[in-house]
Amino acid sequence: MLDDRERLSRQKSDPAIIRLHRALSRLQSVVTVMHSGAHPDDEQSGMVAYLRFGRGMRVVITCSTRGEGGQNILGAERQGALGALRTREMEQAARELDCDIHWVGHGPEDRIHDFGFSKNGEETLDRWGEYLLIDRMVWAYRREKPDIVIPTFLDVPGQHGHHRAMTLAAERAIALAADPIYDCGGLAPWKVAKFYLPAWSGASDAYDDEIAPPPVTVSINAPRDDAITGVSYDEIGQWSRAFHHSQGMGQWLYCPKSQWDLHLSTGEKETDINDHLPATLADIAALETCPDEIQALLVSVQTAINRAIAAFPDRDAIKPFLLRAYGGLTKALAILPVDFAASHGHRLTRKKQEIAIALFETLHFKLDSSIDNPFLFPGGNTKIDIRFSSNSDLKNIQISPVTTGGITSKLQEEKPGHLQFSVSTNAETPVGSVYPRLFHAGQGNGPVYVQISATCDGQVIERQLDLPETVQVVPAYEGCWGEDAIIAPLGKPARRWTMVLDHNVPAAELAFKIPEGWQAKAVNHGKIDIIAPADLKAGLYDILPVRDDLPLVTKSVIDYPHVSKLVYHRRQPLRILALDLELPENVCIGYVGGGADNVGNWMRRMGLDVTDLGREDLAGDLSKFDTLVIGIFAFGMRSDLRDSHAQLHDYVRKGGHLLTLYHRPKDNWDENHTPPAMLKIGAPSLRWRVTDPNAPVRMLLPHHPLFNGPNKIGVDDWKGWDKERGLYFAACWDDAYQPLIAVSDSGEKPLTGGLVSAEIGAGRHTHTSLVLHHQLDKCVPGAFRLLANLVQGQRHINKAC
Repeated sequence: MLDDRERLSRQKSDPAIIRLHRALSRLQSVVTVMHSGAHPDDEQSGMVAYLRFGRGMRVVITCSTRGEGGQNILGAERQGALGALRTREMEQAARELDCDIHWVGHGPEDRIHDFGFSKNGEETLDRWGEYLLIDRMVWAYRREKPDIVIPTFLDVPGQHGHHRAMTLAAERAIALAADPIYDCGGLAPWKVAKFYLPAWSGASDAYDDEIAPPPVTVSINAPRDDAITGVSYDEIGQWSRAFHHSQGMGQWLYCPKSQWDLHLSTGEKETDINDHLPATLADIAALETCPDEIQALLVSVQTAINRAIAAFPDRDAIKPFLLRAYGGLTKALAILPVDFAASHGHRLTRKKQEIAIALFETLHFKLDSSIDNPFLFPGGNTKIDIRFSSNSDLKNIQISPVTTGGITSKLQEEKPGHLQFSVSTNAETPVGSVYPRLFHAGQGNGPVYVQISATCDGQVIERQLDLPETVQVVPAYEGCWGEDAIIAPLGKPARRWTMVLDHNVPAAELAFKIPEGWQAKAVNHGKIDIIAPADLKAGLYDILPVRDDLPLVTKSVIDYPHVSKLVYHRRQPLRILALDLELPENVCIGYVGGGADNVGNWMRRMGLDVTDLGREDLAGDLSKFDTLVIGIFAFGMRSDLRDSHAQLHDYVRKGGHLLTLYHRPKDNWDENHTPPAMLKIGAPSLRWRVTDPNAPVRMLLPHHPLFNGPNKIGVDDWKGWDKERGLYFAACWDDAYQPLIAVSDSGEKPLTGGLVSAEIGAGRHTHTSLVLHHQLDKCVPGAFRLLANLVQGQRHINKAC
């Protein structure tokens, strides 16, 4: 349950006058715009804010992935957990813009997922499955019925392959969506009226479109600020973008945009994006195909809507006009011919729903709900408390939870203005997904939401509201290893490890799936002895705890103030990586993490002596450390590190080894001040990255001490890498640095800035843009062997030389 401060904060940020204004603004247009992209945060938020709030259009954001292949500046969530977090962030961002979401990709296990950076749209289509992606876009078009489709990026060289693939699929799906022969889940064909491309460049610190954007055929202009908030639509867009917190989004705009240029695919010049579209109910009435009786009703409804909007903010004056409009649409829908309904019935139905929402606002309807515990086990239960009020014009108020997916509800207590419901699951209720496929700004979401029905002036009006926290059915049995990996050097004698397993399974029911020759024995309820065979061979081994032959899951609570709390659960075996690994002797390492990697933990698992350094440590005596390792993004995340340039440079000059892991230019990396000698990081990243994890690596200085001790780095150490080789390679550097490797994607010029090292004074600075942190998470043997070499102190290197 939310605490009182959280509930007060939400109440304060949701004033009734803004809700009413937003509800009325929906009534301006019957147009639906679909804005398609590849990742959460791809959307052009300022433009969406204007289309929705300034023009009243319905906007549907279509997204192909959950963004699980990206980075996270907030915490430890990676891959599937990050995808779940970014899904919630996208939902909150959509709430801020009052728009819907249609997810094309269904999560990390789906074929359409965020597999990391790609430089080519066709290559991405191959990995995602071109037919599958286009088929899902057809389904999205037929379900959401957009009049206009606007991709977020262009399909041009220099742009992210995921973006290019979505733009390709968005255009290729249009013809199939309109083809009556093409079957897509029984949905009726739908013809998208207009397909626009952005007439702006997608260039950024990550991309640099090689081809100029297409010519402008129409511009979306926001001539004035939002009337109810007094700020620009571009700034409202940043309110939304701030919810993409894990990606560092949300900027204060000193010069907000007020124009967005578009290119109509036919090349035809237009005066407005609404040209040749029925933009209002009056426009529908003016169509030659509109029956006379429907025409008269729609003209009357449009007049009533116009007068309701003009009467803002007087609720009493607004209400009768909305009631007149609602009644007129009810009559029109009852007599709508089938053929006319196929093209426009959805517009009338949606407008009726939107009028009902506005009516509830004029009638001073208030509802406050809470849920004791939103996380339910199969066979569990919780309680929903609902308190409500309205003015006397609202009669026969009926409120109840709507439940899906094997969840049920029952009224427990009823008092005037106060209801309590029990919500239950049974033993067969399926575990809920953290990757919902749809989100509706004006309707209920999740497996449990609230339905309200009431009578006003003899007319039944209905609306739906979300609960303050999303209900989630989570697995009942869990097992979480205290440490989920063991690094087992083959040269060490250890073949038995006692590991901690936090679980809730009766001892007699706990079992393990283990590799042949291995043993897993419970010492007591929480401690497990893991015994490897005496002739242990190199490889990656899994020990999976099970109950009734079903894997236990590891649960982690994702809880940040900007999103609704959720539980991420996954099957998590204990991984044992057996490998040929030697460590530098008696090396003392200081680790400065930015919270975006697990490198410190991995070094400890390797058996290295590692100390996490805080502000006081950085300001103190650093000479006791042979090597300082700076985690990814750390200069951008830690002000104490940014304030320590002089100390770090002095540390190097006096004999220390500084190892910096990959950074972006925006991570406060100043090429002349951050490193001990000039080292510039390349941008945009597309030009300075290698996306093929199997790209051949050539060691330029094979006899360099960092390649020869304590592990001899060879061809095998570059095998089995995941996702990519690296990104934001160094572009140029001081003559003191030596480039150690050359690597490139197929057909591209080799990049030599992926691993560079320089002797500076009595010490050394080594910088790598290889994604070692990710390879460690994937238990890639070569990454551990290379890291063991990179963290050796300068005294070890001098000795080797």
